[in-house]
Amino acid sequence: MTIDAFLKYLQYEKNYSTHTVFAYKRDVKQFIAFVEADACLFSPENIDGSDLRRWIVDLMDKGNTATTVNRKISSVKTFYKYLQMHQVVRVNPVTGIAGPKKPKPLPHFVKADEMDLLFDRVGFKDDFTGTRDRLIMDMLYSTGMRLSELQHLKLKDVDLGAGVVKVTGKRNKQRIIPLNKSLVCNLQSYLEKRKEILSNQKESLFVTLQGNEVYPKLIYRVVNKYLSMITTISKKSPHVLRHTFATVLLNKGADINVVKSLLGHANLSATEVYTHSTFDELTKIYKLAHPRA
Repeated sequence: MTIDAFLKYLQYEKNYSTHTVFAYKRDVKQFIAFVEADACLFSPENIDGSDLRRWIVDLMDKGNTATTVNRKISSVKTFYKYLQMHQVVRVNPVTGIAGPKKPKPLPHFVKADEMDLLFDRVGFKDDFTGTRDRLIMDMLYSTGMRLSELQHLKLKDVDLGAGVVKVTGKRNKQRIIPLNKSLVCNLQSYLEKRKEILSNQKESLFVTLQGNEVYPKLIYRVVNKYLSMITTISKKSPHVLRHTFATVLLNKGADINVVKSLLGHANLSATEVYTHSTFDELTKIYKLAHPRA
């Protein structure tokens, strides 16, 4: 039988594992059974793209995930490539059939009141390290910049008088981000402590006790340490603070195009992922506030 030859091809010529071969067998037989539910007998050369599309719809209707459905589609496509290679069919009827898109996971973020708790109640030491770590947390949360952007900030990038910071992002694209009054104060405090430990002037804004530019692991460690004090979310990375920055702004009514510019996104679609989180928050508020909700 054709399917048996196909499975031997996978096992002996492609050297697929027994588990993988079994998965292909199950998927292809499931497709054949679906086709035979409408037709009396499965005939490879009589299949066209509409058969696969109907099967995809049926699989999704039955609650299969996009990942599962795409795997099954891949199995059938491999089966038909084999059939075409062995001239069982002249044309591959399933070429170009796209599977369902995987849903993008919603970004993790910290609630605004939890961030307020961090800066108002959690103790940062008054020494150089504590002042620097507080500024790292505040800079990430108040500007939404990426870890690499913060790491490579230079002293010249900060203009305290104008209350702005110049950030160099992906593909060396630069953008200007405003600094709030609290962040300016934290910057001033840090720069004073910085002068005390550095005898020679370094270009990097964020430095270690030895005067070297901070490194990614140090920034991760700082963020994880302080977020662990205020939240139980599973992810506690610098990028979570970027997500938090965007979500807080949108929840407060900021224009999405403004948020896009502040984040340095090339496309609005990258920013729109935060609107899902915002909508969830608005839904909760509506249900609590509206008498008929």
